[in-house]
Amino acid sequence: MRQSPPSPWPAAMLKNRGGGLGLAAIAYVSVDYLRHLSPSWHSLLQPLLWTFLALVAIVRVPFYKHWSAEFRSALIFIAALIFMLCTLLFEMLSVRSVTAVLGLDWHRDTSPLPDTGQWLLLALNEKLPQTVVDILRARIIGLHHFLMLFVMLAFSVLFDSIEAPGLGIGARYMFTMAIGRFLRAISFVSTILPSPRPWCASSRFDEVPAHPHPWAQKYYVPYASDYNSIRQIIYQDIAYANVGELKYGYRPDWGSMSFLVDFLRPTPYEGSSWFHLLKKAGGGCNDLLYSGHMLVAVLTAMAWTEAYGGFSSAIIWTLVLHSAQREIRERHHYTVDCVVAIYVGILLWKMTGFIWPMKDAAKKRRLNKLEKIQSRLVQAAKDSDLEQVQELLQEVELSSDTQEGQKFKGKAMQLFAAVTSISAIAIVLLAFTWTSDG
Repeated sequence: MRQSPPSPWPAAMLKNRGGGLGLAAIAYVSVDYLRHLSPSWHSLLQPLLWTFLALVAIVRVPFYKHWSAEFRSALIFIAALIFMLCTLLFEMLSVRSVTAVLGLDWHRDTSPLPDTGQWLLLALNEKLPQTVVDILRARIIGLHHFLMLFVMLAFSVLFDSIEAPGLGIGARYMFTMAIGRFLRAISFVSTILPSPRPWCASSRFDEVPAHPHPWAQKYYVPYASDYNSIRQIIYQDIAYANVGELKYGYRPDWGSMSFLVDFLRPTPYEGSSWFHLLKKAGGGCNDLLYSGHMLVAVLTAMAWTEAYGGFSSAIIWTLVLHSAQREIRERHHYTVDCVVAIYVGILLWKMTGFIWPMKDAAKKRRLNKLEKIQSRLVQAAKDSDLEQVQELLQEVELSSDTQEGQKFKGKAMQLFAAVTSISAIAIVLLAFTWTSDG
């Protein structure tokens, strides 16, 4: 009987949904956690692991059969990437603005909100065994881990671990992320919550003016604490208080971007570029509702569950919950920030299924092919010819790419494959570099 050719050794390792990819994910998280347990082992094993995974992916590229599907998804992938970068820029502007508008004095003097989730975790510290508490406190996983787990998921399309195209699921992930980031920025700008870490603004935005923005001086400060003033403004519905002469700040000339001065509140010591101002902070303080870190975690878990499934998806969700309690425990966020991020992430992922249309189109083409070979398949089954059945099913699997693949054979498709692979690796390296500090 005819024997089908064996899969290349990398594919044999990762093609099984119950094994390879999940083991690779666990190995990545475990090796990276060694930075806390044994930095010397971490510095040795992490480069070896990433080199191994990269080589495995590169070796598999020539054997990948769905480049035509990737080609059809390239434009929507690029559009989703541009959309996500635009929303991230809007979020960066909002992160600085929401802290700067009230001035540093407000952040120093305003107490954090009461949070029952924080109380619960403190109570559990007294009840649970110390080993369990130590595990809950451990910094097992962070933002860049979840991003890299999704990258591993997307690259596993090379091994047929998930359904092609990989650029399709990548486009859906970035499009959903962009919508989530945009909604998050609108949410935390709408109502400013005091940080659970009162020192945060002074440490990250130490050059922001101490006094509030003139808008806050006129419309917030006179009515912030005195209950009679609050009653009057509710009754009159007008800013009636005489605040005297308003304090203004430094106003650089940013040309066409000068309208950002009122939102970013720069000082003479922070450089002449508005973009340089955004890069300085390295994170926000009042961008709380909802958590951006948890949004990334939930979207990764949703993508993993839908595309791959299996026991490894349960591990990913366990890591999501561990990350959530640590965000609350370390007071980076309030409990409500993490809770809202979880259900918003789930709902957004469910709502953006249309962004991955190639999967449904591929299924339709496979069904058409199956109808054409149905009689041959039935006859092979009657004859107990398992090799013939396997070959016919392989034809069905490849039928989704056959027609388009014929149009893009040769050097053009090879060039596209090379450019896509190099670009994907470059994006991975940039994402890892930019998010490695959390």
